[in-house]
Amino acid sequence: MYDSTCKFIAAKFGSDLAKWLLEKDGINGLKPSELSLEPIRADSLIFLESSALILHIEFQTDPDEDIPFRMADYRLRLYRRYPNKKVHQVVIYLRQTGSALVNQEVFELPGTRHEFRVIRLWEVPYQPLLDSPGLFPFAVLSIETNR
Repeated sequence: MYDSTCKFIAAKFGSDLAKWLLEKDGINGLKPSELSLEPIRADSLIFLESSALILHIEFQTDPDEDIPFRMADYRLRLYRRYPNKKVHQVVIYLRQTGSALVNQEVFELPGTRHEFRVIRLWEVPYQPLLDSPGLFPFAVLSIETNR
């Protein structure tokens, strides 16, 4: 349920997500979100037209030990297809957990290091999420700033 809802939000309100995550306007969705080789589907790929940047968002309900590898894999596939575009990758964890997996922002192998951004919604103040209609659903998963 969460996955399809988040993909719908990203498809319909990509500009709201881009403005929140990158503080930039002027986006255009990339179609398809399937990346080459063995087909895999990224949750959301968004082109920022004004800066030749791709915003890649992955929504995660629960911790997953494969996320760092998947983010590195997605990044390499994006590079193969769009070698001249900058890529900003974000994993948004939706459900609060005490798992250390939601703090992983790096994939490393000897000679290889890949970094990505992680947002844990339960640590995000809800008020900024009320500034854009496309972000309203995420506000209920975030924290109240008056606690």
